[in-house]
Amino acid sequence: MLSHITRRILLMIPNVIAMTFLLFATVLSFLGSPAAAMLGQEASLEEIAALNKQYGFDRPIIVQYFDWIAHALQGDFGRSYTSQQSVADALLPTIPVTLELSLWAILLAVVATILFNSVPFARRVVQPITTTLAVIGITIPNFMLGICLIFIFAVKLRWLPTTGWVPWSAGVGAHLSHIILPVVTLSANYFGSFTLVYREEYKAAYRRLFIKVARAKGLSEMRVSLVHALPNAILPVVTYVGLSLGPLVGGAVVTEMVFSMPGVGRLFVSAIGAHDFPVMLAIGILVIFGVMVANLISDIVYTSINRQVSLG
Repeated sequence: MLSHITRRILLMIPNVIAMTFLLFATVLSFLGSPAAAMLGQEASLEEIAALNKQYGFDRPIIVQYFDWIAHALQGDFGRSYTSQQSVADALLPTIPVTLELSLWAILLAVVATILFNSVPFARRVVQPITTTLAVIGITIPNFMLGICLIFIFAVKLRWLPTTGWVPWSAGVGAHLSHIILPVVTLSANYFGSFTLVYREEYKAAYRRLFIKVARAKGLSEMRVSLVHALPNAILPVVTYVGLSLGPLVGGAVVTEMVFSMPGVGRLFVSAIGAHDFPVMLAIGILVIFGVMVANLISDIVYTSINRQVSLG
């Protein structure tokens, strides 16, 4: 297992270099001159050229990239063009918000998928409801679902707050009441996708010989389902979770905007509007590293569940 992890980490290095260079080149190429963004629309060409020379923006892009990545690896992402605040100081408070939202959303989607499609009683009783919720989660966009949930549970029923964010230090109840609707909104699409994938794999597993043998031994339906069918049916979902981490970031951006959450997504949207290159690049490299590490974790989980996968 250790050699497998080491090999995967070594393979990640060229991928990280390629993706971060593509990110850097894309931001500089499509969003214009950083000097022009810093000085504003009233700046003259001479002022822009002077600032380009001062900060090295006139150097070849490959030289700028290696200079940026060398500082980034040391935790120095530069300063925000708009607030003149250190990018790290602006970014660090937003990471826990987005990380918690994303983890709760994925966890809720996976647990709900397993619970509603594996437990025999739940599978028989709520399957029509589960199917309806899965279709709703897949077809309705995040922003529309979030607005609908706010209208129903916050405006009409007044059970939950409309928007905002409350830290854990303000109280468990207050924190959870603010995060319930965003988590449900973000997890809805993944619950629908996971349910459709898991249900087909679960049906296929139930037709295999080892399930018939387990039943012939007199094992309860619950034990057959959770001990024998579940480990085989969950494997595609584990893979799908890894593949869903990239789109999860995009969904988190929309969800944070709808619910006015001070997360990475909201900061990223603000940075795009202000052409704040250092903030955009820092968030980009953070997302790249996060997705790759999460994919590595999902790969480890997959190989731990399915011992037939070779780790040689």
